[in-house]
Amino acid sequence: MGVVDLLLAGLVILLGVGGVLVPGVPGSWLVWAAVMWWALKDPQPLAWAVLIGATVAMLLSQVVRWALPPRRLSASGATPRMAAYAGVGAFLGFFLVPVLGAIPGFMGGIYLSERLRLGRHREAMAALRTAMRSGGSSVLAELFTCLLIMGAWLGAVFWG
Repeated sequence: MGVVDLLLAGLVILLGVGGVLVPGVPGSWLVWAAVMWWALKDPQPLAWAVLIGATVAMLLSQVVRWALPPRRLSASGATPRMAAYAGVGAFLGFFLVPVLGAIPGFMGGIYLSERLRLGRHREAMAALRTAMRSGGSSVLAELFTCLLIMGAWLGAVFWG
């Protein structure tokens, strides 16, 4: 697989990770489709293993999301700015504290957004709890799965 194809697959994966935070965009399926395209263009055992792992992770993520309460983030006062802060926090956390850092990074991003908006710790914590109960946990589950798949893909591309 050429460099251009790898860059295109990586770009689609990044768009999918960002699309998780945008309502109505099938971000997780974009991530999975990019990994599938990469595995089909570069048919090696490692590529197939990453695709199988991504498929299992996506299916488990869907089961977890169906078990969680439905998304009602807009009713809780969630804004696109909050989603951007949460996404950047999860992305940075995923790489700064490998893998598990995405969870506190996501919640830290929501807290920072609300702290800047509201100005006080107590109100920001209340807004964080409201956002997580109103569907933030569902978004976090989907985003975490996409970040795991992206990490597996990056590992396979660079070290495989």
